[in-house]
Amino acid sequence: MGEAMSRQNNELKLNILKCRDDPKPVSFLETVEEGKFKLCSSTQCSWLNKPDEAFDFVKLRQRIEPWLTALFQSEHLSLLIGSGLAHSVHRIATGSSLPGMAKADFSVFDAQISEAADSTARNAGRDKANIEDQIRVANELLSGLEHYCPSSATFRGSGKLKNQIDKLKVDISKTLNDFAASILMGEKNIASASEQEREKAFGYLVSFLMSVASRSGTRDRLQIYTTNYDRLIEAGAELAGLHLLDRFVGNITPIFRSSRLNIDMHYNPPGIRGEPRYLEGVAHFTKLHGSVDWIYADRDIRRFGLPFGANSINPYLTAPGLAGTTAGSLMIYPNSAKDRETATYPYVELFRDFAASVCRPNNTLVTYGYSFGDEHINRIIEDMLTIPSTHLVIISYDDPMGRIMKTYESNRPAQTTLMIGKHLGSLDSLVDYYLPKPAIDRTTFRMAELLKARFGTEQAEKNDKDGMVEGDAK
Repeated sequence: MGEAMSRQNNELKLNILKCRDDPKPVSFLETVEEGKFKLCSSTQCSWLNKPDEAFDFVKLRQRIEPWLTALFQSEHLSLLIGSGLAHSVHRIATGSSLPGMAKADFSVFDAQISEAADSTARNAGRDKANIEDQIRVANELLSGLEHYCPSSATFRGSGKLKNQIDKLKVDISKTLNDFAASILMGEKNIASASEQEREKAFGYLVSFLMSVASRSGTRDRLQIYTTNYDRLIEAGAELAGLHLLDRFVGNITPIFRSSRLNIDMHYNPPGIRGEPRYLEGVAHFTKLHGSVDWIYADRDIRRFGLPFGANSINPYLTAPGLAGTTAGSLMIYPNSAKDRETATYPYVELFRDFAASVCRPNNTLVTYGYSFGDEHINRIIEDMLTIPSTHLVIISYDDPMGRIMKTYESNRPAQTTLMIGKHLGSLDSLVDYYLPKPAIDRTTFRMAELLKARFGTEQAEKNDKDGMVEGDAK
């Protein structure tokens, strides 16, 4: 038991870094002395003088921050955010883990749904199924049963089966409602935290978003993608003054549009006509799995006004245009309550956007808090890495199932940067030490050029002097 506990403690303290010219990932552990690290016994690296030398965040910052700064100014930049961001913000604000939802119980076909959900989870490399697996399986089962038992069926037992179908619809709707409530509970916990802790958490969130979104006007817009259903990114962007462009059009209850027009925001500088420039503080935003405030109403996908941290969605579904909708109509992937002919809408459009954005030359994709548990996303990332000029940056608090390292080893390691661990992957240390400055201003660039010129000249003079001394000695 002592050996197992020691191994678990080491895993909690383990950090993995691969950036710049590292040929292999560098593993290091936190030491007893706070803020100090040491290499693992089996690890070698070129940026330490001695293998047993202790180092701190300053040494790591010298390796990481310039590298990320350069990557974040790539011609194209995409950011894929997983549940790790919500967990980090929730922990900073409340000091506790993000609430989850236990597996649902179905009044009919419960054993079959559980067995199929577990099989789906194992195929995805996970130990056990979650609520999303259950919803997906129940949705597929409902679709099959409705085909098997059409309204005009006259075979024996059809009445009982139709009754089971009706019960399954009610169960799915209730499960979606409970799932939405668990998502809102996480938002509510953050919103109801003490003012000091809430501001601290949102401060880190804002700095994180602006560190990635602050790009020079000659670069393509940042593309933000997330698999999360909550509205943390929207709330953080609002506080940061970051304008998010998505496929929704309108102001009161915006409608999802399939148009692929490259809509953006520009301005004309004073005294200059005909040369519009990018408006700063703008990014494109896509929620790949839907959102807790997306609803299917009257054959349209709409986003309805749901305050951050609301207790329930039900009071907001009585607005004109949304009458008759229920939690079963929420566009939380996958959802059973939409028309069968639109079973893949709007998700096909969203994943097409994701693939078109990342699978192009000179693109950098940054993932934060994404565990590589979605095969449909992983395939797109693997296709991206077949383009030699692309780069993948993986930042994660941990890798409990080993899927991140498996993805790294099975693709192109030379095009991948790894930052995994309690220190490297936590939102606070990431923002405090390793991310680029969350702003773009000419003062920073001018200062960098001045320091480079001064230190470069001094180094050149020192090299010349050393060369003369060596020449005289010879």
